[in-house]
Parts: sequence; structure tokens; C-alpha cells
Amino acid sequence: MKLFETIRNIWKIEELKSRILTTLVYLLIYRLGSFVVLPGIDPTELSALKDQTRDGVLGLLDMFSGGAFSNASIFALGIMPYISASIVIQLMGIAVPYFQRLQREGESGRRKINQITRYLTVVILLVQGPGFIANLRAQSASAIVEDGFGFFATSIIILTAGTMFVMWLGERITDKGIGNGISLIIMIGIIARLPQNLIAEFVSRLEASSGSGGLVMLLIEFVVLFFIFAGTILLVQGTRRIPVQYAKRIVGNKQYGGVRQYIPLKVNAAGVMPIIFAQAIMFIPVTFAGFVDSETATGFAAIFANFTGFWYNLIFALMIIAFTYFYTAITINPTQMAEDMKRNGGFIPGIKPGRKTVEFLDSVMSKITLPGSVLLAIVAILPAFAMMAGVDQGFAHFYGGTSLLILVGVVLDTLQQIESHLLMRHYDGLTKTGRIMGRSSGGAAIY
Repeated sequence: MKLFETIRNIWKIEELKSRILTTLVYLLIYRLGSFVVLPGIDPTELSALKDQTRDGVLGLLDMFSGGAFSNASIFALGIMPYISASIVIQLMGIAVPYFQRLQREGESGRRKINQITRYLTVVILLVQGPGFIANLRAQSASAIVEDGFGFFATSIIILTAGTMFVMWLGERITDKGIGNGISLIIMIGIIARLPQNLIAEFVSRLEASSGSGGLVMLLIEFVVLFFIFAGTILLVQGTRRIPVQYAKRIVGNKQYGGVRQYIPLKVNAAGVMPIIFAQAIMFIPVTFAGFVDSETATGFAAIFANFTGFWYNLIFALMIIAFTYFYTAITINPTQMAEDMKRNGGFIPGIKPGRKTVEFLDSVMSKITLPGSVLLAIVAILPAFAMMAGVDQGFAHFYGGTSLLILVGVVLDTLQQIESHLLMRHYDGLTKTGRIMGRSSGGAAIY
């Protein structure tokens, strides 16, 4: 069979085998850490916190952390503070000249930006840490064995160190493993919640079998989920091919060029980043809600905690559309593409080289980004409609939103990395129909 042959080929490549095993070890360490409870907390008294994270935005945050949030684990804050810091730094890369200069300095500038991002992550953690402890006190005060300043201070330090350690694991996976370390950590947390949510949905349908369809409805849910999954793959892989004609060049006795090639412009060039950016911002009001008890703040936070609410989904969708344009603008540079074509003797048929080519590429990107961003926003809010249709909230997250997009995008990127190693060593790829197109194929991948 093709699958077993591919596995044998993967095992023959020592470097690829080593990278896969290294990745699995680091992911195992992360999963084990999500069950290590903060010192001074009785894990048997966390039922109220677990009930709180079954609904609303906190349920999604708990899913991203692989259940570490509801376990009051040392990794409870997960990787989202780092994502939030990355958002701020990338926004400053547009508005602040200092960060613009760093972006142009190549590898040294990238290292400096990464260092600043880590510092900003610590600052965000020092804000979110007290918010987590305040929420823990409000929800499960009995779980704290001995409350006081000592518990408060040590918990914040441990939560901060926990997230920084998760960041380090992600960087190790990127350097020593199969790449996309932060993405894989988020994905493994989501996958870890899938069996539990699937069982909960199955049980709820069995209990409702006498009055609301039961297993028939469960079968319909799986069929709908299959089509949504297939549509998400098309959204991630969709491209617009721009023909480029290369002029003939004669070097010595050899002739080069004279062929037509294509530039694959992604319909969703920003990948899943817009939805992660928007989701990280939607977590902010819920974080600050842990500090205050005023009715005004509670009501404001309640809007962003209501996962099925109109205002939550409207703001979420609009932010995704805006971030899609923003992230596409900073990852796709029509001017650079036009210069590269001109330097290599290429041109788009019917379009003059230079400024006209830049305008054409910019126009095409604007036209294909709009439907891509709208489709991305629709996929993002599909879980809310699934919950309105009676699907359990935990299982509804897999009907779209950040969870499904991350799963599809990261799986495609990982398979593309493995396929590249196979093809480089003259083995067959993972599919017979052609190469796997991940988010990084002509677009942007996350971290």
C-alpha cells in the first residue's frame, strides 16, 4: 500500500526520522506539563473552574491550552500571550520607523525583533497572570490550600515561566523538529480536546434520542462536518495563477528561458493568522474582567464572553477581514515581485513591466483577498451557528473557527515539510495527484 511504503521511506531518511521523533518528544513534554497543577492548589476542588471553561470564550482558551487552563496547570496561560505580543510587534512594524529598520536588516533584525517580542510577552504575562489568579479565586476559592501574597506571587512567576518554557519548546520544534513549532503546540492542544468533546456529543445525542433525532442527528452532524472540512482545505489551498512569460536568453551555446511559468497568488495569503490575531484580541476583555466586579465592566466583558452573541460574532468577523488585508499587505510585496520578474527577463503577457505590473499584481491581490477574507470570517463564526443548532459547544468548535483552520493549515504544512524531505531524496511524495499545498506555498504560515 502507498501509506506503508511512504512510512518506510520516511524511516529510511535518518534526518527526517530524527526530526519527527524530536518533535514527538517535545510535544509529549508539553502535554505532560498541562497536567502539572500549580503549587498550593487542590486539583479535586477545581470543578467550578472546569464548569466555567465549558462555555464562552474561556472554553476556546481552554481548548488552545489543551485543557491546561481548566486544570490550573503551570501552562495554564498557554501560548496566546506570545501570539498577542507578536500582533503588537507586527503592527509596530508598520507605524514605527525603528521596527521598519529592523525588518530590513535581515537575520540580525529578525533576532532583535524576536527578543523584543519575548520581553513584551513577559509584560503581557504579568498582566494576564494576576487575571487568572483573580478568576481562580472567584470560581474555585476552595481549591487554594493557603491563599495569600506568597501564593499570589509564586503562581504568577510559575505561570510566566510556564509560558516562556512553552515558547522554548516551540522554538526547539522549529529548529530541531519538523518546523512550525508554535503552530504544532496549538494544534496538539486542540486535538487533545477532540476525543472528550466527541464523547460528550455522542452521549448527549443518546440521551436525546427519544425526542430530537438522536444518532440520526449525530450522523448528519458528521456529514456536515465533512463538507466544512473539505471546504476549509479548498480555502487554505486556493490560488489564482498569474502567467509569466520569460524571454529567451543565450549564454554561450545554451539557450535559457522562452517558457511560460505561473505565479500562484493565494486566495487566502494570510493563512490562519488573521483569525488567531482577532481571537487573541477577543480574549483581552475576558482577561481584564477578572480584576473588577463593577456591573459596567461585567456587562462589557459579557458581550465578548457570549460566544453565540450577535455583537461578538460581528466584531470578530470584521476584525478577521481587516487583519486579512493587513497581513496580506505585509507578506505579499507586489513591487518586489515585479522587480524580480524584470530582473529575470520575465513579464506578464499584456502588461508592461515596471509600475504597470505592480498595479496589476496589487489589483489582483485586492480582488482575491476580499472573497478570501469574507470566507475566512464565515468559517470563523460557523461554530456559533452549530451551537444554535444544538451541537455541544466543545464539539461545535470543530465546525469551523480557529480550531478547524489551525488543524487544516498545520496538518497541510507539516505534510508539506515531510514531502519536501522525501522529494529531495528522490522518493515519491505523499500523494499521487501532485504536491501538497500548505499555507506556506505562496502564502504565509504561522510561526
